[in-house]
Amino acid sequence: MTEERESVLVIAVKTKKQDEDHFDSSLEELISLGKTAGGSVVGFVTQNRDRIHPATYMGEGKIDEVKTAVEDNDIDLVIANDELSPSQLRNVSTHLGVRVIDRSQLILDIFARRAKTKEGKLQVELAQLEYMLPRLMGHGVEMSRLGAGIGTRGPGETKLETDRRHIRNRIVEIKRRLKQVEKQREQYRKRRKSNESFQIAITGYTNAGKSTIFNRLTDSKSLEEDKLFATLDPLTRKVQLPSGLQALITDTVGFLQDLPTSLIAAFRSTLQEVAEADFLLHVVDASDKDQIQQQKTVLKLLEELDADKIPLLTVYNKSDLTDIDFIPLNHPYIYMSAYDQNDLIRLLDKMEELLKEEWNKYFIELDANNSNMLSRLQHDTIVTASGFNEDKEKYIVQGYIRDRHPLHYLVLGKENSNNESE
Repeated sequence: MTEERESVLVIAVKTKKQDEDHFDSSLEELISLGKTAGGSVVGFVTQNRDRIHPATYMGEGKIDEVKTAVEDNDIDLVIANDELSPSQLRNVSTHLGVRVIDRSQLILDIFARRAKTKEGKLQVELAQLEYMLPRLMGHGVEMSRLGAGIGTRGPGETKLETDRRHIRNRIVEIKRRLKQVEKQREQYRKRRKSNESFQIAITGYTNAGKSTIFNRLTDSKSLEEDKLFATLDPLTRKVQLPSGLQALITDTVGFLQDLPTSLIAAFRSTLQEVAEADFLLHVVDASDKDQIQQQKTVLKLLEELDADKIPLLTVYNKSDLTDIDFIPLNHPYIYMSAYDQNDLIRLLDKMEELLKEEWNKYFIELDANNSNMLSRLQHDTIVTASGFNEDKEKYIVQGYIRDRHPLHYLVLGKENSNNESE
């Protein structure tokens, strides 16, 4: 039995300060989000204004036009392209006589559907409660049917109570529990650091193909769907680069234009996976006509996470869906398809090529009985040449090693001592 889809009408205001391309892409994105949430988007109504109307979002005449469209098309739900204040939400919903939600509530709803782990569910619930709290006073139609339809789902499937004190207590409790989870995640990250693991994070706009690349590189089976936010909880696996360098690679939640502030705050510990990485793969859907705007959004969010100084390779994915001469916006880059095995090999080679530019070159001679050190160099550094010199009875190894690696000073020390003895 298929679930009946709610009929949805999207409304959007373009202000003078808004860029035309940004507005168009955000509108298309909202329509796509509505479909992802399970709605059937019937159409949209837009208005150009100097600024958003403080009481009714759109002007009086345009709101009447929206009301006519709602009645003519038997609309169940109206979604606004901007975050509405509590009074705007109440006024618009009362005037139209149907449920009204905004962009933030829609995104939170999709996250509530996608959260699978205990941490993910707590993070979404926290963001939902913080969003709802100021909107509980004097609620109208928009809050009258909690627990049914788009924008009303929660991880616990329970109706939100109008008791503000109860919600505040719940927020305090969730934050306490998330702090414990954050400590565990921090310990896990420290353990990975102490194990000298090189950490790669796959980041990028939602639905760019991050999980597909992650799965192909690691032979994993994380969720791959042609939907926004298919991945919500970060997943980490081992990956081996061509030289033998062993690394950990993490698939992270996709970014989006105008993400709710409460959501970014709630997912801070998860997003920290990106900030803690040694290397970033920024995956871009090269076939998406809005990919330039999407790249700017991701780079801005990376800056907000203090992750903009981490070495980064832009991966222009879905070349199999692009039939035009592609011009990259960012460098260094690779243009590829996640479904082409040769492209995946090229991706690993390109990563090593960039790491060599960042890392320090070394040359070392190891005693024949020092196989343990040889093994560590093969796993933790980029070995470009190695062999055994029978005359010296030594292993000869050369390659590249990153700063702050525990072997770094040992390798440089040995190299210096060898140079002095020559």
